[in-house]
Amino acid sequence: MRKKVIIMGAAGRDFHNFLVFFKDNPEYEVVAFTAEQIPGIEKRKFPAKLAGKLYKNGIKIYPESMLQELIKKYHVDDVCLAYSDLHHLDVMHKASLVLASKANFMLLGPKATQIESKVPIISVTAVRTGCGKSQTSRKVAAILKGQGYHVIAIRHPMPYGDLSKEEVERFATYEDMITNKCTIEEREEYDPWVKLGIPVYAGVDYAKILKEAEKEADVIIWDGGNNDFSFYVPDLDIVVTDPHRAGHETLYYPGETNFRSADVIVINKVDSAPPGSIKKLKESIKKHNPKAKVVLADSEIIMSPDISLKNKKVLVVGDGPTLTHGGMSFGAGTIAAKKHNANIIMPYHHAVGTLKETYEKYPHLKKSTELPAMGYTKKQSQDLERTINNSKADFILDASPVNLRKQIKIKKDFIEVDYELKEIGHPNLKDILKSIKIKKRIK
Repeated sequence: MRKKVIIMGAAGRDFHNFLVFFKDNPEYEVVAFTAEQIPGIEKRKFPAKLAGKLYKNGIKIYPESMLQELIKKYHVDDVCLAYSDLHHLDVMHKASLVLASKANFMLLGPKATQIESKVPIISVTAVRTGCGKSQTSRKVAAILKGQGYHVIAIRHPMPYGDLSKEEVERFATYEDMITNKCTIEEREEYDPWVKLGIPVYAGVDYAKILKEAEKEADVIIWDGGNNDFSFYVPDLDIVVTDPHRAGHETLYYPGETNFRSADVIVINKVDSAPPGSIKKLKESIKKHNPKAKVVLADSEIIMSPDISLKNKKVLVVGDGPTLTHGGMSFGAGTIAAKKHNANIIMPYHHAVGTLKETYEKYPHLKKSTELPAMGYTKKQSQDLERTINNSKADFILDASPVNLRKQIKIKKDFIEVDYELKEIGHPNLKDILKSIKIKKRIK
């Protein structure tokens, strides 16, 4: 008898775990996925085309709220948690719910889920969403590209559409993203790579994605999502921490896994860190991962255009996941606004439609100085547009990773806020990357 399994996910790690561990495993039958965290991804089906010979009808995806009902309905033996950025307490609440339903609670680790690569892999992950792993990934890429290596990025999955069409995706131009009808959330991650002139892969099947990337790469950068660990065995494991949330490195799943296993730990945002937080992080590193090399870095904020905002009313728009399940109430946009003596509008009072629903789901955002750039669906993008244009702001400060003006129609004066990683002293990333043996392919 095959053990009946439900995989709890959020359209990413869940599909990966299925494909590399459960798909052709004669000991298990995955009877359902559940979906949480990302709006609009439930009530889909993992397609038979991707699921393999044991799943000729595909696998249904349900809201996580139905978990207990599904365990009973399918007589489930094991429930596998497969998504990230969860407080340890929340993980155990979910485990307790599963155990109370008479099923086993599973977590799959790196040994069961990481894939070996033929070319060097540099993994960039974090202890929480919003620490600055994307700017760190781009810094690593810029260093390697400057040394003449052909760099390819592989991004943690964001398959929010038709899964059968998203098995392997490659984005090298802005036209690629338009053709694939990428959402704002996807473009936030892909646009910066395209701007750097570095192709980025993503999708559903990360074994197939790796095979395609290996054909053109001297070195591959794993650009992580949330605080998940890498899907590939890394040759160098870089993990980013945030002193604004010092202590969180040992409080969240699976970020603590990253923290304890890192070869390199980047303490980012030193320039805006609260007093004492850098010391606290260093003490945590010494206690939990003393072998790791530590890189200190500022997150340098760049405004374009860089104009006076004194006494001007501004609406700050920030990265959606960082502000929602990342738990942050502010980011680079707020720091920029305060630095320029602007009057920040509290965005909660202007939210409409699905944006209002976001505030109800994440109550901490009601006191946030930033509007989350939610754009997982067309409706969310429309509501984001309405919310921005209905505000009384003189200027919109866009601190999301993508230029929102290219995605929605903004009728306000617009300033783009970006941030770059600036290392402080030594060791720095360039020093550390010298330890990786990379062979240039013959051109």
